[in-house]
Amino acid sequence: MDKPKLWTRDFIGIAITNFLVFTTFYYLLVTLPIYALQELHGAESEAGLITTVFLIASILTRPFAGKWIEKSGKYIAFITSLLVLSAASIFYFIPQSISGLLILRFFHGIGFGMATTAIGAIVADLIPDSRKGEGMGYYGLTLNLGMALGPLFGLTVMHQAGTHVMFIINALCSLFALVAGLFVKLPKKTIMSERTIERRTGMKIGGYLENSAIPVSLVAAFFALIYSGIVSFVSIYAKEHSLMEVAGYFFVVYAVVLLISRPFTGKWFDVFGANTIIYPAIVCFAVGTFLLSVSNTSLLFLSSAALIGLGWGTAFPSLQTIAIQVAPPEKRALATATFYSIFDLGFGIGSFTFGIVASKVDHGSIYFYCSFLILIGIGVYYLLHDRISSRSIVKKIEKKIS
Repeated sequence: MDKPKLWTRDFIGIAITNFLVFTTFYYLLVTLPIYALQELHGAESEAGLITTVFLIASILTRPFAGKWIEKSGKYIAFITSLLVLSAASIFYFIPQSISGLLILRFFHGIGFGMATTAIGAIVADLIPDSRKGEGMGYYGLTLNLGMALGPLFGLTVMHQAGTHVMFIINALCSLFALVAGLFVKLPKKTIMSERTIERRTGMKIGGYLENSAIPVSLVAAFFALIYSGIVSFVSIYAKEHSLMEVAGYFFVVYAVVLLISRPFTGKWFDVFGANTIIYPAIVCFAVGTFLLSVSNTSLLFLSSAALIGLGWGTAFPSLQTIAIQVAPPEKRALATATFYSIFDLGFGIGSFTFGIVASKVDHGSIYFYCSFLILIGIGVYYLLHDRISSRSIVKKIEKKIS
């Protein structure tokens, strides 16, 4: 029997759209802090706030976007979000102060929160049930490619052509995302009323968090506090250490190692369990951050990227998988939303905090202390998940024996 087709025009369209949305996200993530410091003459704390404001807007928007999708439909929310992203990208030419840029970032974050929520809901409808794992794997790959190419492209354009060209390309990418989105057609599905959804899932529409996913989501948020400082300020750190010629490649090495390792670590997760993967990944993440703190050569700098990619790139999807596994099957979508919302909150707080601390302490010292903070995360993971999970397993075994 032939497999149902995966690579339809609609799936390709949504994949391209997702790739461009995340490419522009990472494109601006690494370039705007430099732009704020050099051209708008902002402080380190204000540079960190640029990312924090964006993510706060995204976090606040997601629950309302989810409700809007239920009432108005996925396609309307999807196209509206792409229009907001395109408008925000065009307006980057206007702000001439940090306060103006922060207002625009908040508006842009609203569009990003809407878009990621709508895209995630749509792609699940487009992938055949029998090829869900394969389809979601390719869908996730578009995010990883955006994470790799966005920073490299952004830093290259910024330093060789200037910020004006940088903003033009950013606007064009957002417009291309809108065009790709217009070609996506959704399969016709029965729209359930709120009462039907509540009856089938036991979940009230007003409920925005899945309780079972909160503990492991808090673990992810703890590590996001640190990772945000790496991804938001590594380009500034590279400039301070005369490593700008390889700064963009930091994310390429990170993503390549992540993509190569993920198939193996995913299988090991299934065979040996989460703890066998996550504990070594945390240590690897810590070692990579330590190497980053002492990087004075291109080799050390890119080696740290590889270890951080292997460590955090393994820990993050593993924690996300746990969040989905601990939730009832009918609440896995809510568990995923819970995980990303709490993670983004940690990321936003970390970026802002890192910016404040970096104004008083050099980046190398911060990364040095962060490497030990990551090791403390082993205890956080044990207390919030491993210990509780082990007790649950013991209780199940005792129940079966009795």
